[in-house]
Amino acid sequence: MKHILLLTYIVGFTLFAQNQPFNIQESKGELYEYAQFSSADSLDLSIQEVTQNNILKFTDLESENQSVGFTSDNYWLRFKLRNSDTTTKTYYLETARPITDFVDLYQISSDGIQLFKSGDNIAFNEKQVSHRASIFKLTIPPQEIQQIYIHLKSDGETINLPLKLYTQSEFWLMNYKQQLFLGLFYGLLFLASIIYLFFYTSLKEKAFLYYGIYVLSIGLMQATLDGLMHEFIFPQGGYINNRAVLITALITNFFLLKYCEHFLRVNDLLKSFKKGFNVFYGILAALSILLFINPTTLKIAYPLSNLNGLFSLLLILTTIFAMRYKRIKIDPYFSFGILFLVIGLLGFVMNNLSLLPNNFYTLNSAKFGSGFEVIFLSLSMTNLIKKLRLEKEKSQIEALNKSEEISQLKTHFMSNMSHELRTPINAIMGIAENELENLKDNAARKSYEIIKNASLSLLSNVNDIIDFEKIENNQLELNSSKFNPSIKLNEISNNWKAEANKKGLNYTFEIDTEMPLNVYADPIRFVQIINNVLANAVKFTKKGSIHFKVTCLKQPDDLCRFSFQISDTGIGINPEAKKSIFDSFGQMKLNHKRQFGGIGLGLSIVKHIVELFKGSIKIDSELDKGTDVFIDLTLKSITQQIKIDAANTNSQTPLHILVVEDNKLNQMVMRKILSSLSNITFAIANNGKEALEELKKDAYNLILMDLQMPIMDGYEATKIIRSGELDDNLKNIPIIAVTADALSETKKRVLDLGMNDYMTKPVSKELLLEKIYACCFNKNHEGNNDSESLKIA
Repeated sequence: MKHILLLTYIVGFTLFAQNQPFNIQESKGELYEYAQFSSADSLDLSIQEVTQNNILKFTDLESENQSVGFTSDNYWLRFKLRNSDTTTKTYYLETARPITDFVDLYQISSDGIQLFKSGDNIAFNEKQVSHRASIFKLTIPPQEIQQIYIHLKSDGETINLPLKLYTQSEFWLMNYKQQLFLGLFYGLLFLASIIYLFFYTSLKEKAFLYYGIYVLSIGLMQATLDGLMHEFIFPQGGYINNRAVLITALITNFFLLKYCEHFLRVNDLLKSFKKGFNVFYGILAALSILLFINPTTLKIAYPLSNLNGLFSLLLILTTIFAMRYKRIKIDPYFSFGILFLVIGLLGFVMNNLSLLPNNFYTLNSAKFGSGFEVIFLSLSMTNLIKKLRLEKEKSQIEALNKSEEISQLKTHFMSNMSHELRTPINAIMGIAENELENLKDNAARKSYEIIKNASLSLLSNVNDIIDFEKIENNQLELNSSKFNPSIKLNEISNNWKAEANKKGLNYTFEIDTEMPLNVYADPIRFVQIINNVLANAVKFTKKGSIHFKVTCLKQPDDLCRFSFQISDTGIGINPEAKKSIFDSFGQMKLNHKRQFGGIGLGLSIVKHIVELFKGSIKIDSELDKGTDVFIDLTLKSITQQIKIDAANTNSQTPLHILVVEDNKLNQMVMRKILSSLSNITFAIANNGKEALEELKKDAYNLILMDLQMPIMDGYEATKIIRSGELDDNLKNIPIIAVTADALSETKKRVLDLGMNDYMTKPVSKELLLEKIYACCFNKNHEGNNDSESLKIA
């Protein structure tokens, strides 16, 4: 009985000694003003020992978020709650920091003592309220006073003693605002981290790598401080979770230093400070070791890590001031970013030490500082990107200038090669064709046919090289005109039939009888496709046969689908080589030891031309058994009458032509072509200067102008004529460029200069006359190589 009375006395005395209860409905001020706290040092006391013995000395809380600093001691809070209402009330109490290891709340009522747990050193599902923070749900019956005790324990982290009481509606509204704020904050960090890590993968600038990881580590550190790491990553608590704050803080510190070192280019601009950075890297390594030795070293690591963070910022600020003192330019956004980081960190520390009041802004000062820091540092990184871009553009411009110089040299070389090779080929082919027209003796004709075929073979190789150059520069174009596909196909077939027969091959040719009389397409490229494929068939077949089949299927809108099949029994293609059959110089990769000749561009060019025709090409082949090539082209057939056919209508109209040509052989070719026409007379000038003199002495209907000539070239002569400087009446005289230069740049240049048309050597008599009559009699003719004088009605 005496013991019961003594216990009652002690409890009554204890309750009497405490402050007045916090009346939820009536009391003024904040809950902390009605609460007391005490340190139990290292004593691990039970609730009975705390309430029934005078072991602890409680003192009043001095602020709404009082801090007791870095400690591993036990702390106790106590206060009373009074519900003066007539109904039961439920409230949510927020206390401690989310990273406090143990937060145990004891609710003492007439029914006994209830224990509720929180803290990040227990399993998350053991918390009374499933929330990232230390939250408790308190239910208080009507007209009752309840005693609340809270026990707090950590492993060396700062312990804060906030007390915030919410109604249910206030709690959920507060929780919603926090979630919104945290979503924006972490979203900003995650987006910035991903963006700059992406920039690193593109630019390979280490500042982007360190900054991206730094921002990501800020997010991880703040997630740990907010209790999100415990909630989502380590819900069972444990060894790593207990050290997560320090681990993420040290990582953040390290990558902040690395980022600043590289962004400020300390190693290049301020080498003496590099040693300071290295010292801090060493300290961070030592602190990292302290985390894992024992609980005592872990306890020491908390304040040392905070101090190291502050001194790291001091090092960065000192570096900035030193660079400014030396008049080294620093991005202003970088300085602002570091300033906000310092302000945010100071606010966070001062709030922990109760030097600043507890409110939304001070509690989240580190987040605000980090957020503004990320924004300003991101702007500084944007400026770095701009700087890198300008440097890259400068180097690209230099590289481009060199590339353009090389390209101009290459273009000049190709132009000269084209001119120097085509000029003699033009003469040889012109003489051979003229003799073939006039000679009746078969033996003599055979010699000239050999000359012509050899010239065609040489011309084909020259054309392939020039076409390859055009393909490389994306300049190969189709120049369409009217032509008879049947005639072209028979000419090609007859030529290769003769070659096949010389090798003892059986050659067959099938052509569709439904083929249109005329189509509108590029006749040169049309011939080139079939010619190159037939050339390969004959070239790579030693024995057996070659079969060439053409079918034509009419389609709507006057379109015809031409299908070509060229089959041979030649050497075939192995499966591996077939993968690269359309590559440039493909034959050189096959190690044929030059036994078949050619330069290996044929099929590559064929494929490109087929694609320009919007057609298709397919190759089936088996090694040592032969090859089948299938080509489909859809061409426009011409079934209507031609409105103008100047070559026929005006074939009797007299024309006086000035031929400007320096090469004697080419002069002879032009003489033979023009002399064969009774209505054409002509004169020859050896260069542009002589041409201008001739134009002063005689009246001409048209000029055939070579381009590359001594004394004065065709470009300069044309410019003088078109300017009216020679004679105002002559400035509109038709001028056709006749050149061995087959590059597209040359064609564009002469047309821009004012020439009416352009054609390349070797000169085709039919095409030359077509262009002459088109220029002289078709007033709507525009200079091109498309023979557009043939307008479809």
